[in-house]
Amino acid sequence: MNARSKPAPHGWLLLDKPRGLGSTQAVGLVKRVLRQGGYAKTKVGHGGTLDPLAEGVLPIALGEATKLAGRMLDASKIYDFTIRFGEQTDTLDTEGEVVATSNHVPSVEDIAAALPAFTGPIRQAPPAYSAIKIDGKRAYDRARAGEEVEMKLRDTTIHALDILEGAAEAVTLRAHVSKGTYIRSLARDIALALGSRGHVTYLRRIKAGPFTQEQAISLDSAEEVAKGAPLEHLLLPLEAGLDDIPVLHLDPDSAQAVRQGRVLSELPQPDGLHMAKLGQVPVALMELEGGSAKVVRGFNLPDVAE
Repeated sequence: MNARSKPAPHGWLLLDKPRGLGSTQAVGLVKRVLRQGGYAKTKVGHGGTLDPLAEGVLPIALGEATKLAGRMLDASKIYDFTIRFGEQTDTLDTEGEVVATSNHVPSVEDIAAALPAFTGPIRQAPPAYSAIKIDGKRAYDRARAGEEVEMKLRDTTIHALDILEGAAEAVTLRAHVSKGTYIRSLARDIALALGSRGHVTYLRRIKAGPFTQEQAISLDSAEEVAKGAPLEHLLLPLEAGLDDIPVLHLDPDSAQAVRQGRVLSELPQPDGLHMAKLGQVPVALMELEGGSAKVVRGFNLPDVAE
């Protein structure tokens, strides 16, 4: 590391991703911003893909927080999205070619009556234009090559589905969904159930796990870091990605034991996941069972004065 480099940051940068920017591009942008801002080489990842045509909350994990990115992928998400009735496209959004049409435009009342059938555990076929691999090749690559792509049904859960606004030929909904849910497929299936066709014209993620759009920053704010603005006031702590997980407070001896991967025993805390910390420093994510705690994921963070 260059002696003049700032230490690599650890935590979450919540981007309010604009339309037209892919999730991988967003990760690349953050890497560039950190490099130009004088930070040491930092591992960067994201906590859940957003389509280029989608916007909203994109959690970017920095440093040791990347060890929690997988948990973020498993978290539930909330989206606002608009279905335009009358046309279905091959991509199920505004980017594709129209493949089916319908003259029927359902009323808001009919839409409201149909939504309970799409709430709870459901099965859906992902879009052919998605990143799912079929025999080692991305579905969207096969679709773009003109192949007939058959997508297998997948189980998912819609925790809540509500109408936000109804207008001529379109409706805007809010969906709280489990991991693996495709909003474009949900829009397609709702339109079909109503005897129509439809595609998504607007898609915004307003919540990802514990992270909300109110916490998200613009690309302009992130770019300021490249010009020397401090990163600290934009960065959320590593443990911010773990909502509702209790803290297991360690003393220096037990913290050293945990860092060596040893099991802690005779603990009074209840079973389940705990965030083990020495003072304010996260040491490990631990699974506690029957009074014994095992390391699930250790964090290599420097101790700081309390």
